[in-house]
Amino acid sequence: MTSMPPEERIGSHVKRAEQALLAAKSAALKPAAVTVPQYAALLWLAEKPGISAAALSRLCGVTPPTMNTVLKNLHERGLIERTPHEWHRNVLETRLTPQGRAVMEQADDSAVRVERALAAAFSEEERERLIELLGRCSDVLDTLK
Repeated sequence: MTSMPPEERIGSHVKRAEQALLAAKSAALKPAAVTVPQYAALLWLAEKPGISAAALSRLCGVTPPTMNTVLKNLHERGLIERTPHEWHRNVLETRLTPQGRAVMEQADDSAVRVERALAAAFSEEERERLIELLGRCSDVLDTLK
């Protein structure tokens, strides 16, 4: 017997919800032919054009090598362009191409449907409380690194 039953472990419940969310978004993003990490990158690039790969990896919650692979695949599909920074030549600025913006918008429509379905399962007060509680989880876990 373990010192803490699995059903009492908050991390297990968070992980299960995360896996269900990723599976739902993966299915929703299939028509746009992008993965969840690719969609996240496209979404952030729409909000922050010119962002570096390092900053983008932090926003998307992936490692820099993973982000480099994501960006390589998006670049090969013509969805992004990467150009040297005006002052820092070893930094590449990344931006959506017109095709990339179209794919991001198609993917976003699908992802938003998933988010709205999830949100509809809760009252406004419950959503606010859930966001607050998940933020507290993140804060506690950040102190344990």
